[in-house]
Amino acid sequence: MVKPAVYADPRGTFSENYKMSDFRAAGIRDIFVQENRSVSRKGVLRGMHCQLRRYVQAKLVRCLRGRIFDSVADLRPGSATFGRAFSIELSEANGLMLYVPAGFAHGFYALTDGAEVLYKCSKEYAPGHEAGLRWNDPVLKIKWPVKKPVLSPRDAALPFLKDTPFYAAAGRRS
Repeated sequence: MVKPAVYADPRGTFSENYKMSDFRAAGIRDIFVQENRSVSRKGVLRGMHCQLRRYVQAKLVRCLRGRIFDSVADLRPGSATFGRAFSIELSEANGLMLYVPAGFAHGFYALTDGAEVLYKCSKEYAPGHEAGLRWNDPVLKIKWPVKKPVLSPRDAALPFLKDTPFYAAAGRRS
């Protein structure tokens, strides 16, 4: 998690959202090559998405307007935290940014109408190398603040972790 310094005066505010030297000092060495923006209405859940093989992406996620419930899941087969998820609220008010390492799936739920999310990626999007997990995967145990979110048809059809190559690569059995 990253919280940039915000400087306020009678005119408004100023912040350095990304400064390579500060991020390197915090242990984040990725160079970001693509920036994406989404705007979602309340109740929309996007995810859990990731890229595969040489297109695997690290991300730096920030909510510029409104509030989101953001979640990541470790899909790195050799990791001690494989299959574990982490969630946090990102908002315009708290100004937090979430660093998502390469090898993690990412998704978020819009807690407010017009939730605007901006995220930087360390690799360009490659449509033929996308993957993901079902938002309500029982292995991940994400405590989403919703029972029936608005999903895209693609997201609704994503597989459960136990049915993915990630699970097999980690030496897990169904």
